[in-house]
Amino acid sequence: MTWSSFRYLPGQILLALAIFGLWEILVKAGVLSAHLYGYPSGIAARIVALVASGELFVHAGVTAFAAIMGFALGSLIGSFAGLCLWLNETVARTVRPFIVAINGVPKIAFAPLIIVWFGIGIESKIAIAAALTFIVSLIATYNGTLETDKDLLRLMRSLGATRLQAWRKVVIPAALPWILSTLRLNVGFALIGAVVGEYISSQQGLGYLVYYSGVLYDLNGVWAGIIALMVVALLMDRGVTEIDRRLRW
Repeated sequence: MTWSSFRYLPGQILLALAIFGLWEILVKAGVLSAHLYGYPSGIAARIVALVASGELFVHAGVTAFAAIMGFALGSLIGSFAGLCLWLNETVARTVRPFIVAINGVPKIAFAPLIIVWFGIGIESKIAIAAALTFIVSLIATYNGTLETDKDLLRLMRSLGATRLQAWRKVVIPAALPWILSTLRLNVGFALIGAVVGEYISSQQGLGYLVYYSGVLYDLNGVWAGIIALMVVALLMDRGVTEIDRRLRW
């Protein structure tokens, strides 16, 4: 963490306080309904109660584990598959229409099938998160390989390098920035997959907390779950930033 990371922190805190303060004032003044929108002091009280009981940590831990595992599996396998497609243009051109077709379908549509295949346990949440991140990594990485400097590839061929050697020495390093950029996108997709799985069938996780609170019209509980999801997303994004920093240097 450097000073530049904290330069805008006071402004961010003031902005958040202004938003929550205005929200609280509008609710207290009767402009907004507390039953429809919740209110900051009620949300804070709900978070404190969930933290005191340990319930929030359990739900956050379940969602974070499913999202991180799905993120890691989908990103690694998708990136590797995208890199491998460069090795064989015939295979790449053959599977490209299928990749485009799958990418065009909202991946959430596959969630019920994954629940049936993997059951209602955490495995299905990991599988959904992995499915969402896999296709994004695959497409981005393969596109990255196609942007490899053609002059470098010609130079490798003139030096007698095989296609595999060119892949290892030139293509993979050239695609690395694409892979790293995709990781940040996949944080959101992994969390979407985990939360959707918890919506469909679960008794734990932040998705379950948000859904169950919504059913009970507990808007403060819904916001508490959403805020916890934001915190998990920020922590995962910070982890990706650290990975990016280490690999680029």
